[in-house]
Amino acid sequence: MINAPAILRTFDLGVKSLMLHKLRSALTMLGIIFGVCSVIAMLAIGEGASYEAQQAIKKLGSNNIIIRSVKPSEENVVASTGRSRVSEYGLTYSDAARLQMTLASVQHVLPMRIIRDSVRFNRFNVASQIIGTFPSYAHVTGLEVLRGRFITQNDEVHTENVCAMTVNLASQLFPYQDPLDEEVRVGVDYYRVVGLVREKSSMDKRPGASGASDGKALDNNLYIPLSCARSRFGEILFRRSAGSFEAERVQLHQITLQMADTDAIEPAVPDIEAMLKHFHAKKDYEIIVPLQLLRQAEQTKRIFNIVLGSIAAISLLVGGIGIMNIMLATVTERTREIGVRRALGARKKDIITQFLVETVVLSLGGGIIGVAVGVIVPLIVSHFADMKTIITFWSLALAFGISGLTGIVFGLYPASRAANLSPIEALRHE
Repeated sequence: MINAPAILRTFDLGVKSLMLHKLRSALTMLGIIFGVCSVIAMLAIGEGASYEAQQAIKKLGSNNIIIRSVKPSEENVVASTGRSRVSEYGLTYSDAARLQMTLASVQHVLPMRIIRDSVRFNRFNVASQIIGTFPSYAHVTGLEVLRGRFITQNDEVHTENVCAMTVNLASQLFPYQDPLDEEVRVGVDYYRVVGLVREKSSMDKRPGASGASDGKALDNNLYIPLSCARSRFGEILFRRSAGSFEAERVQLHQITLQMADTDAIEPAVPDIEAMLKHFHAKKDYEIIVPLQLLRQAEQTKRIFNIVLGSIAAISLLVGGIGIMNIMLATVTERTREIGVRRALGARKKDIITQFLVETVVLSLGGGIIGVAVGVIVPLIVSHFADMKTIITFWSLALAFGISGLTGIVFGLYPASRAANLSPIEALRHE
């Protein structure tokens, strides 16, 4: 067993040997530095992307089931005259009523009707989404009321022309004054502002007038009672172009179901699908289950991390091969030195220890620098690319541990080759 002073002497000798060829040692370490850095950086970027995806899904509500109207490829044409036509598709008020009556585990049924229009105040005119919905919208979606109030049941019952708006929309319409109790114009009607709100995420989107994919960001919306949206805007949305017009009749663009608990979600999905299929001749709806999406995102995250880690680990493998190549060359250069040490009484394990120390110093030194660079790179990516990155402790430990293991694994063969040299042949080497 080698004692502590002997290990220290061997370590000192190994460091001195590496310092004799500073440039070669530095270039050898680069492979490990880039390998460790790439492992940490790629895992941090992957972790950040996965986190954002999971957070976006969680914002939809883990207890919610979302049903959206989707325009089918061949619309059910109600009327057609020359260059004009009216098509009908999507969810209906009857669908919302049936879901409320048939699903025992549902707590809230939240219908939504969405109209794309401009909101005006004095000389300001802002393109927005008008969302007609129930007062329970704030509870189901986690809407945050910053000032004033949200729409109430009394507003819904009496079809009051009141509205709540997101703070971003308010800042554009009212740059110099308090928006509360002011009136904004949508179309030919005026709505009194009763509250300022903020959605959970301004990056989420709602389905627009023509389907589930053309919605505006949630930071520019106006919320009115559903009864008001139904009576003021009607159920037919018109689009005019080049002397013709196309009209669509969509009663509801989205229905959100808040279930009692997560265990009730998956059993309810087949019942919802069966009911909608019975009353809809075409597949003009889609069912989104955030809980299932979250599980898929978590599974994707694991696969993503494995793939990214494997790709980055190739850099470490290349760095390890570089270390082995340099150490084999070093063994050839120092054959006479090895012969002298063996002739003076050095044992095989002393020679092995000496060369292993050199490879481990190279790999661990590169590992330390690689960890430092690997921590800095994700921060730079977050700053300049506006992309969230998450550096985890396990990724640092994994990358650094692999760098040390790389030094040992790729240093064993050169060390054993040096130890097995014949002392006599080594002394004859020129």
